[in-house]
Amino acid sequence: MKAFLENLKQLLAADMAAVDQVITTRLHSEVLLINQIGAYIINSGGKRLRPALVVLSAEAFGYRGKHHHELAAVVEFIHTATLLHDDVVDESALRRGRQTANALFGNSASVLVGDFLYSRAFQMMVEVGEMRVMQTLADATNTIAEGEVLQLLNCHDADVDVVNYMRVIYCKTAKLFEAAMRLGAILGKATTSEEEAIARYGIHLGTAFQLIDDVLDYSADETQTGKHLGDDLAEGKPTLPLIYAMQHGSAAQAAVVRDAIVQGDVEKFDQVLEIIHTTGALDFTRQQALQEAEAACAAIGFLDESKYKRSLLQLAKFAAMRKF
Repeated sequence: MKAFLENLKQLLAADMAAVDQVITTRLHSEVLLINQIGAYIINSGGKRLRPALVVLSAEAFGYRGKHHHELAAVVEFIHTATLLHDDVVDESALRRGRQTANALFGNSASVLVGDFLYSRAFQMMVEVGEMRVMQTLADATNTIAEGEVLQLLNCHDADVDVVNYMRVIYCKTAKLFEAAMRLGAILGKATTSEEEAIARYGIHLGTAFQLIDDVLDYSADETQTGKHLGDDLAEGKPTLPLIYAMQHGSAAQAAVVRDAIVQGDVEKFDQVLEIIHTTGALDFTRQQALQEAEAACAAIGFLDESKYKRSLLQLAKFAAMRKF
């Protein structure tokens, strides 16, 4: 998997260097604190996956302009803004092995800089001068906000079912993946059916990615993920491994998991973890992620063969099989 990431990095090296230059330039503000917090989180070691999707999609459709670099930066700004706000809402202290911006600079500064990134993103998308681009990103940011509220409502609610859980995944995660892929198609002058197909790829990829994130919260090496195991449980998030464990465990096991969600009781983490393993909840969730990856690959069958299509196919498999 690391070999694939290295190959992808090499393939997109020139494009991502251009994206990083846009990010650095457009992140600048006359307000020093904005520069400090923005630079801190932008340079905190993220995968840059979402902006890479804009580039891959545009290249797959043969786009040869520069707007894909600008829109890739826009997508990264939107994603970064959601992280800043997420960490405040979740009261998180650690992300990617480093202190969160809110832990370092305070909640108020983090929220306001997140607002700056959102507004800067909208300034940049207007400059592209394409109404479909603005519509895609406006819809995405609105849906993401709805997802944040839905997740907040679901916290400490042990009655959340799979349908509601999947709705949160779509809104919070998959929607921006979908938008990233759609932007490349718009720039590449794809047909309506091609655009919808590549957007479906993004939805399935984002869903697989989030499902594995939920698995890793109960199985990962903390040094690789840069977050504490059990954070989701501490925040009372009813993710698929927990939902499955409650549905397929004994009444006593379901009661333990339910109580841990309601109370956000991380002290029961080991007990909950044993129940998750006993019921096969992690294997089930991984299998669901693999199905999403297969659906993503099927969605882009129409694309002409190219190194960009191959990378998209490999990326779907990586998303469902990654360990970090």
